[in-house]
Amino acid sequence: MNLTELGLVAGWRVARALPRPVVAAAFRAGADRAHRRGGGSTARLRANLRRVVGPEVSEAELDELVRAGLRSYARYWMEAFRLPALSRREILAGFRLEGADMLGADVASGRGAVIALPHAGNWDAAGAWVAATGWPITTVAERLKPEAVYERFLAFRQGLGMEILPTRGGDRPAFDVLLDRVRAGAVVPLLADRDLSARGVEVDFFGARTRMPAGPALLAIRTGAPLYVTSMWYEPEIACGALARLELPDPDSGPLDERVRLLTQRIADGLAAGIARHPEDWHMLQRMWLDQRATADGGTGAPATPPASAGTI
Repeated sequence: MNLTELGLVAGWRVARALPRPVVAAAFRAGADRAHRRGGGSTARLRANLRRVVGPEVSEAELDELVRAGLRSYARYWMEAFRLPALSRREILAGFRLEGADMLGADVASGRGAVIALPHAGNWDAAGAWVAATGWPITTVAERLKPEAVYERFLAFRQGLGMEILPTRGGDRPAFDVLLDRVRAGAVVPLLADRDLSARGVEVDFFGARTRMPAGPALLAIRTGAPLYVTSMWYEPEIACGALARLELPDPDSGPLDERVRLLTQRIADGLAAGIARHPEDWHMLQRMWLDQRATADGGTGAPATPPASAGTI
């Protein structure tokens, strides 16, 4: 067991054993220490949030936003560590989804649904809430090293009632399985605000170019299933999400690649609108835009998401 795995195991055990107020205070203090210390991840978050809020926000206001962002990110980890110990009732009470009636109707009709998510709020709580509601849910996970860490996160999410497919190394390509699951009526949430493959679709996002994964758009177009873009944020006592349904391009409007580009831009616009409303809850600690370089204010570094988080295709 390496240090990363040891830290995760310790986090799960300690966070679940102590009272929530004690754990929350400890994680908040850790976030504040990270803010005071600075460092690459904090600098990248600052650079990304500057893009979101624009030049009109003062440095002092931006600094407070960065601190709030680090606290939100720490809250995500704290809640993720505690999530496996929660009862079904606690899971349902701990997350609120605006637009849940639309999603329930999709599942009841057997159509399934594709949901494009940002790295914001608590996407694990959202997935656990869908499973606890009784709806079938399938997503993908990036297969990171060491394998033992991936296996622990896989077991964690499977224990919450989610079917998790590896982005690579599975018995069948993940996208083919997702096609089957959507057609069978499952909910398929996919993180959509950052492309990990370098083969994504170029989009405009907060006034600059970046790449986003084609998977959510392609999956919706291939199946005809409803596609939603989701805002994710925190309120003091609860994690929240809100669904907005996107119109799919007309099949006769152009070649498949053009329709995927058009729909991925619509996803980007929807994600941007939600992030702009709750910038402090966007957990993007990696470089995001194509014009960012591997420097202190825009380079690569610590993962913006937990290992084996709901991934992209």
